[in-house]
Amino acid sequence: MFTGIIKDVGRVRGVTQRQGGLRLRVQYNNTKEFSNLSVDESVSINGVCQTVVALGEGWFEVDTIEETLSKTTLGSLHNGALVNLERALRPLDRLGGHFVLGHVDCAAPVQEIKELGSSRELWIAFPDDFSSMIVSAGSITIDGISLTVAKLDAQLFAVAIIPFTFAHTTINELKPGSRVNLEFDILGKYVARQLGRASSSGREDVRTDSRINESWLQENGF
Repeated sequence: MFTGIIKDVGRVRGVTQRQGGLRLRVQYNNTKEFSNLSVDESVSINGVCQTVVALGEGWFEVDTIEETLSKTTLGSLHNGALVNLERALRPLDRLGGHFVLGHVDCAAPVQEIKELGSSRELWIAFPDDFSSMIVSAGSITIDGISLTVAKLDAQLFAVAIIPFTFAHTTINELKPGSRVNLEFDILGKYVARQLGRASSSGREDVRTDSRINESWLQENGF
């Protein structure tokens, strides 16, 4: 599990084809944060949870399988590409962002980037299948970065990018047409799942006495 608070911007230093998957070598810069990295540890690369399979001084490698390549942008990475990095959350860490699993839901295109004085507004399109999992002022993960949905339209949402985030992540590399990894908030997924089960009919696993409904959500501040 991660928080979406990026600890380093690394650089891809090797992309090797491996039986339908990829072996990625990533160089990191923050030696204080990554110095005690170990094999079998989880690392978020552009929001994708990957397992370290090899490492050396200033670098580590992961194996990216076909399932991951089909749902994320990792397959488009090239030698020299910049990537957002975060190590797995420790139980005693401060939770500066939100609960991020590193299980990307889809890759989506950047539609527009607006300059707003000291900040930027990033507009991204998303598939209609995920419309029940995103709300205005809710959390969303973009390439591993924990952000807040500032505006929401049909199949489009916007996030506000502060100067610090722009300077310390790969957000500054994006342009209209760039594809990013999206992970919708896990809490929203469970709520959407429960509401879907409660509204369905003819299924034995549906609990008709479920307290989670639209009225309950409104009463509890959702």
